Amino acid sequence: MLYFVSSPQFSSQMSQTKAPESRKRLTPLGIIFALLGLALFAYFVKRAGIGQIGDGIRRLGAGFLIILAVSAVRQIVRSCAWSLCVEDPYRLKFWDAFRARVMGDAIGNVLPFASFVISEPAKPALIRDRLPLMVGLSAIAIENIFYSLSVAVSISCGMIALLLNFSLPHGMRIGSFIVLAVILIVIAAGTFLIRKQVRFISGTAGFLHRRGVNDKWVEKGRTMEDRIYGFYRRHQARFVPILLLEACFHLAGVLEIYVTLSFISPDQSPTFLTAFILESVNRVITMAFKFIPLRMGVDEAGTGKVSRVLLFTEVTGVTLAIVRKARDVFWSAVGMGLLLHRGLSLRAVARDAEAALAEHARISALPE
Repeated sequence: MLYFVSSPQFSSQMSQTKAPESRKRLTPLGIIFALLGLALFAYFVKRAGIGQIGDGIRRLGAGFLIILAVSAVRQIVRSCAWSLCVEDPYRLKFWDAFRARVMGDAIGNVLPFASFVISEPAKPALIRDRLPLMVGLSAIAIENIFYSLSVAVSISCGMIALLLNFSLPHGMRIGSFIVLAVILIVIAAGTFLIRKQVRFISGTAGFLHRRGVNDKWVEKGRTMEDRIYGFYRRHQARFVPILLLEACFHLAGVLEIYVTLSFISPDQSPTFLTAFILESVNRVITMAFKFIPLRMGVDEAGTGKVSRVLLFTEVTGVTLAIVRKARDVFWSAVGMGLLLHRGLSLRAVARDAEAALAEHARISALPE
């Protein structure tokens, strides 16, 4: 996905018009989804058994520190991948990329419903004092393309492994085939768009310019597209390192699940295969339910059901999802701490990101 973040002046202007209107529409939906997720969470926790979940968490104990260490690797490798996507003569230092990632993800975890479209453009906006906004935005768009490719490969391999190695209920089998089909379509469409260099942003900006939009947005859109498409021509040597970093992100996720299950599942030992499948399922849940804060309820439901297929108990799956949630809460707290340290309010960051995305929606709505 390509993201567009405007200048501070434009953000301020849009905050007075588009952003309040957008929040009025999205906030009630966000509250409804959050409440539904909380109700679903309470249902599956009660069904699994609070006492049994508590036992699993007690068995994990100080092992949670290992989980946090492994999850830090995931933050680190994607921060490094983002830095590699920045073109000369600019440089993105690791610490700047890392703190922007953590702060942006914290915004995505805390804000309901609109979080999945606010967190990514907020990241380059949060470090525009260190890196020009359009440079950071183009780089994170490129990194997201690489990440999306790695997610597609990871999910596809996980679904194939699940189908080939385990007996699935009819509904889950159909769902697995649907996920595989969607992934293949997305890969084919993405490959086509990149190879043909379809110019959605500048083309739509030009269309809107003929209807009164300032022509500077046409140039900004063209500049961003040139950076994104040009990266694939100018920096092919970086492809392998970036893809390896994205692969490390997924491998760290598999390791995190393997370690967690080793502590909380005394009766059924995990294998790399089962941990890999559960990580693939987690990616599907994260993508499909990003609009629900912390995937409340749906993560417990999906992980619990798949865990039973993998010969674990449903309690083990629900406990695994809760441990993941605790990990997300930790990193959200770190991100909010960094925001407060910089003297930034969540509301201000969200307002600027929403305002920018309101204009982005207008620019990228139609192909050329």
